[in-house]
Amino acid sequence: MTPPKPAYETLLLDRVGTDGRVARITLNRPDKLNAISPTLAFELHGALRALEADHAVRAVILRGAGRAFCTGHDISEPQPESALSPGARFRTVDDEGRPLNVNVALMLRQVADVQMYLFRMGKVTIVQAHGYCIAGGLEFAMMADLVTASTDCRFGHPGHRGLGVARNGMLLPLVIGMRKAKELWYTGDEFDGEEAARLGLVNHVWPEAELEERTIALADRVANLSSDYLALLKAGVNKFYENMGLYSDIESLTAYDALMAGTESAYEWRDRVVRDGVRAALAWRDGPYGDYGAAPKQPPAQA
Repeated sequence: MTPPKPAYETLLLDRVGTDGRVARITLNRPDKLNAISPTLAFELHGALRALEADHAVRAVILRGAGRAFCTGHDISEPQPESALSPGARFRTVDDEGRPLNVNVALMLRQVADVQMYLFRMGKVTIVQAHGYCIAGGLEFAMMADLVTASTDCRFGHPGHRGLGVARNGMLLPLVIGMRKAKELWYTGDEFDGEEAARLGLVNHVWPEAELEERTIALADRVANLSSDYLALLKAGVNKFYENMGLYSDIESLTAYDALMAGTESAYEWRDRVVRDGVRAALAWRDGPYGDYGAAPKQPPAQA
């Protein structure tokens, strides 16, 4: 007898906390360090919408399987697929190979809409980050209501080094202040969980061995109130940031992200990928900064 097909290809869902009132979504592409594919984006959007309709669910934890929370978008096989309609593809170049930037912006907006759902949905959302929370993974964290992390989790947005701009990264100035936000914006620098907590980017950092248990405890503490009551509390605090222009800024950054594909740095990145492959291009990109994959290797601990 053929076993039943799993509900999702790229996600695992379970319930934790008192009476299962906390839902937990696990990004399940551990061999790709949970890089975001069109299928993952589509399935995550569907799972969030289904959980929003479940009155018994009061909070939602988003975490990653394996060695990392999420390392961003899967650039190993870039495809202009819709994040909201599997199989639909955007035409991003014309017959002469020239970019169709409006179509690129529309494609990017769909991905941003999936990430923004963490911010908009009527449940308290909590990102539980370990290993790496970078690029699109950092964007997930930016959209969540609360963030917990392991002390040694690595944060950053290396995509700002020639691949584009974080469409919802405009939250950085609201969360950590303009000066540091600009520094991270211009450099894409990497930093650890303790620095993320100092900056106010995450709520709590704990040793990785304690992260799961303590994140569930935090979610369960939040979930003492009913889901509809929490939804109104969330809507109320979100309104402050919406009135500051959050949505209009994300629309603008989506257009800027599409325009960046026609910049000198973006051309140089793509040329490197085509000529040398993704791994070599990443080493070239991060080498001058000495972080991410180009960070100096730590010597093994002595007995």
